Amino acid sequence: MRLSEHTYRTVSSIRGPLIFLDRVRQVRFGEVVRIIPPEGKPLEGEVIKIDGDTVLVQVLGETRGMDTGSAVIFSDAVKRAPLSPEVVGRVFSGSFAPLDNEPPYIPERWGAISGAPMNPVARARPQDFIETGFSTIDALNTLVRGQKLPIFSGGGLPHNRVAAQIVRQAKLLGEEAAEFVVVFAAFGASHADARFFQESFEESGVLNKVVMFLNLADEPVIERLLTPRAALTAAEFLAFDLDYHVLVVMTDMTAYAEALREVAVLRGDVPARKGYPGYLYSDLAEIYERAGRIKNRRGSITMIPVLSMPSDDITHPIPDLTGYITEGQIVLGRELANQGVYPPVTVLPSLSRLMKDGVGKHFTREDHPHVASQLFASYAKALEVRGLAAIIGAEELSDADRRTLAFADAFERRFIGQGEDEDRSVHETLNLAWELLSMLPPESLIRVSEDELAKYHKASGESRAESGE
Repeated sequence: MRLSEHTYRTVSSIRGPLIFLDRVRQVRFGEVVRIIPPEGKPLEGEVIKIDGDTVLVQVLGETRGMDTGSAVIFSDAVKRAPLSPEVVGRVFSGSFAPLDNEPPYIPERWGAISGAPMNPVARARPQDFIETGFSTIDALNTLVRGQKLPIFSGGGLPHNRVAAQIVRQAKLLGEEAAEFVVVFAAFGASHADARFFQESFEESGVLNKVVMFLNLADEPVIERLLTPRAALTAAEFLAFDLDYHVLVVMTDMTAYAEALREVAVLRGDVPARKGYPGYLYSDLAEIYERAGRIKNRRGSITMIPVLSMPSDDITHPIPDLTGYITEGQIVLGRELANQGVYPPVTVLPSLSRLMKDGVGKHFTREDHPHVASQLFASYAKALEVRGLAAIIGAEELSDADRRTLAFADAFERRFIGQGEDEDRSVHETLNLAWELLSMLPPESLIRVSEDELAKYHKASGESRAESGE
C-alpha cells in the first residue's frame, strides 16, 4: 500500500450505486477509491461529493452484498486512462477496460479522464471540410473540423444507423486523409445495438481506424457517466499529442442525461427542469467544449453527439441546452421516416452555423454556397405549394406550381434519400443538386449566378448552346 493511501471503515449508508462515509479526512473531489466488501470482488469507485467530513462515493459495479463493514481505500489519485497510439482499432468499455480480447498494450502515458480545460484564447476557429457521404449534411449542413454538430432524433428513428454510416463513410479530402480517425462511443446501448455497431465497422473494414467505447444498458449507470469522458480523453491524446484529425461520434446523449438525473436524485441534488439537475447545462458543456482546434496544433477534434428527443420535443431540456452549446443541428423527422425516406433529415430546421468556413472554391466547389442557398429556398417554396395543394387540390395549381411540387418529391426521394451503403462524394452531391434544380425554370433560381446557371443548369446551358453563345 502506498503512503498516500488511506483506509476507512466508516460506511454509514448505501443507496444504489452510492455509498456514504463519515469522518473522512484528506480526500479530494474525483479521487479514485477501492471498495473491499466482506464478500465478493473488490470494486472501484470515485468521490463525487464532499460535505465536511462526510464523503459520497459512486461505485463502478454492483453494490449488492456490500454492507457498512466494507473497507474503502482512498488512493489520492484521479481516474486516468491508459493512452497509446495502439488504442486505434480497439474496443473498450465505458471505464476504458478492453472488450476485444486483443493483447494488452503498454500505455505511453496516463491521462485524467476529466480532461484539461482548453484555453479560450488558444482556440482556433473551426474550418475545413469533412465529407460524411450524406448529401443532406455535405451540401446543406456542412461539417467542418473542430465543429460540434449534433443530430436530434426521435424515439424509433434510425439515428443509430445514421451514426454508424457516418463512422463508416467520414473522411478528409486531399493529403490529410491518412491522418483521420474516428472515436465512437455508445452508452446505454442494447446488446443488439452494440452488436450492430461492431459488426458494421468490422464488415466495412473501418474498425482499424476507429476507437470504440461501449456501455450497455444493463451495465452500471455510473459507468455511463464515464463513457463520453473516456472517449474524449482518447480523442484528445490522438488529436493534440499525435496530430490526428479526430471525429467523435457519441450516441445517445439522452441516455447520458438520464443517468446524470438518476445519480443526482440519489445524491439529493435539487431538481430543475423535468427533474434534471440544475447543473445539466454545465455538465453537457464540459463534454461538448472538449471539441475544437488549438492554435499552432495540427490536430483537431470534431464532434457529432446524437440525442433522441423525448416525445419528439425539441424544446426538451436535453436538445434545448445542447443547441445553446453546439454550432447547429441535424434534425431527423418522423414524417419523412414514415414515407420510407432514409436518412429522414428534415432540411429546413437543420443548420450548420459554421458551414461557410468549409465550403467554396478552396474546400469543395466554387458553386457550393450558392447551390445550398438555392436548394433551401426552392424546397421551402415547394413545401408552401404542397400546403396549398392540400387545401385547394393539386389540379387547381398552375403549371409552374406543379413543377415545383415535382421538384419537392424528387428532392426528398433522390437527394435526401439514399441507401445505407451509398457513399456520395461532395461532387456527386452537387451534380445531383443541379440535376434537380434543372427541373425548375432558370428565371426562378435567383440565388445562383448567371455563370453557374450557364455551366450547370441543363435548360440554361441548352438554350445558350442553341443560340450559339
